Amino acid sequence: MQRLYIHPLPVRIWHWINAVGFVLMVLTGLQIRYVGLINVASFRTAVAVHNTVGFVLIANFFVWLGFYLFSDRIKAYQSELNPRKHFAATFRQIYYYAFGILRGEPNPFHVTIYHKFNPLQSMTYQLVLMLCVPIQFYTGILMWDVERFSAQVNFFGGVRVIDTVHVLIFIVIVFYLFVHVYLSTLGHTRIAHFKAMFTGYDEIEDEPATAAPETAPGGDRRA
Repeated sequence: MQRLYIHPLPVRIWHWINAVGFVLMVLTGLQIRYVGLINVASFRTAVAVHNTVGFVLIANFFVWLGFYLFSDRIKAYQSELNPRKHFAATFRQIYYYAFGILRGEPNPFHVTIYHKFNPLQSMTYQLVLMLCVPIQFYTGILMWDVERFSAQVNFFGGVRVIDTVHVLIFIVIVFYLFVHVYLSTLGHTRIAHFKAMFTGYDEIEDEPATAAPETAPGGDRRA
C-alpha cells in the first residue's frame, strides 16, 4: 500500500464547499418547488438561502477553474486524445463497475498524481462541471431577477423554458450526486476515498507482482 498526495488543499476546500452547497441547493430547491407539501422552512427563507448559496457556488466554481487552468493539475482532466483508446478504456471501466468488481477482478485503472480520474470519471466530470453546472448557474441567475434579464429570458422562450431547463439539470445533478457518493465507497475500504478528501492522501494498493518462473537445475527455466 502506498500513499499518494492526490488532492491539493485548494481542491479539498473547493470540494467540501461544493458538497455542502449542492446539498443545500437540492434541499432548498425542493422546498421552493413543492411549497405547501414540504414545510421545513418558509418559502422566503428557502429562496434567500437558495440564492445566497447559489452565488457562493458560482464564486467557488471560478476558484476551481482558475486553480486548474493555472496549475499543472489540469492534467488530471486531460482525456486520451485518441477516441478509440478513450472509449475502449471507458467501456473497460464500465464493465469493471458493472461486473468485474463483483467478481473480484482488479480495477483496470491505476491512480497517479496527475491522472486521478479513470476515463469514465474524466468524461463524466467534464460533462457535469463544464456543461451542466454552468447552464444551471446561468438559468438560476436569469430566474433570480427575471425583470433585469427579461431580454435574455424572452430570447430563450420565456420563464417556463428557463425553469424547465433548470429543473432538468437539477435532476441530472441529483442523480450524479447519488452515483458519485456510491462510487466513493468503492475504495479498498468504504471510507478510504472520503478520508482522502480530508487528508489529501489516497492509499493506493500495490499491483500484484508477476511471479518469476522457476529455474530448473542447469539454468533452464520451467514454463
